[in-house]
Amino acid sequence: MDSRPFLAFSLCFLSVFTAFARLPETRMLKHSYKQSTGSVLRLKTDSSPLIFDPTRVTQLSWQPRAFLYKGFLSDEECDHLIDLAKDKLEKSMVADNESGKSVSSEVRTSSGMFLRKAQDKIVAGVEARIAAWTLLPAENGESIQILHYENGQKYEPHFDFFHDKVNQELGGHRIATVLMYLSNVEKGGETIFPNSEFKESQEKDDSWSDCSRKGYAVKAQKGDALLFFSLHLDATTDERSLHGSCPVIEGEKWSATKWIHVRSFEKLPRVSRQDCVDENENCPAWAKRGECKKNPTYMVGSEGALGYCRKSCKAC
Repeated sequence: MDSRPFLAFSLCFLSVFTAFARLPETRMLKHSYKQSTGSVLRLKTDSSPLIFDPTRVTQLSWQPRAFLYKGFLSDEECDHLIDLAKDKLEKSMVADNESGKSVSSEVRTSSGMFLRKAQDKIVAGVEARIAAWTLLPAENGESIQILHYENGQKYEPHFDFFHDKVNQELGGHRIATVLMYLSNVEKGGETIFPNSEFKESQEKDDSWSDCSRKGYAVKAQKGDALLFFSLHLDATTDERSLHGSCPVIEGEKWSATKWIHVRSFEKLPRVSRQDCVDENENCPAWAKRGECKKNPTYMVGSEGALGYCRKSCKAC
């Protein structure tokens, strides 16, 4: 089914939904919000009620489209996500622009790991809240990636949309990113948008790092979540979505990232023939990238249905 009409509807609805949010003035944006029980949305889920408060959302810019949700995660949720990851961290990789393979690079010096989708009740609740906020289906999202930045570690400015065709085959472009801050950072570690429309007008005092002065920046504050879009409303790539993580100067930085695609990232696999085969020519490349663990439903399969890349995942 063509996903473009749904995509256009979701993006347009989101722009209307966030129209009340404040745009930053020429001076530094000062965040403040009040607890408001009258505007809290309580959505039913399979497990427990999902609370979503749109009054905590601030529109940071329209070029790129970026929004900040104050207090998206509780302290307990932040600590839980860190606990799930801290003994499983590996050096972070980047996607090669030509082959799509995961490769090591000095542009990204953090360490990280991927959780399983709906790994436990807390993870499932966070994923449901992300879907409610972004108005994008949960199945379009990748597994949450937990990242840890120590002193001096960074991620140079980059795009979240893909340049290679291999990664676009599985779910299409990444349309949106939700970046959740799991810890406070004493100094540095800001998220920076070098091409933002407000890169020149945001005032910064001595508490900001030199790196953050190269664009519009967002400080990492425990519990906050940053949503930004890598595609325009017409689904073309947005060059203003260029972003990076400034080096940590004092303390450490923990974050959680949810990338969301144009199409489903976990197609329900059909019942396939029983022999050990790959049903997509990109399976070997995806397997090398770690998709067997990150996206097991598509790659390996689930109860009663076989995946598309069982041979490359060595699942048969």
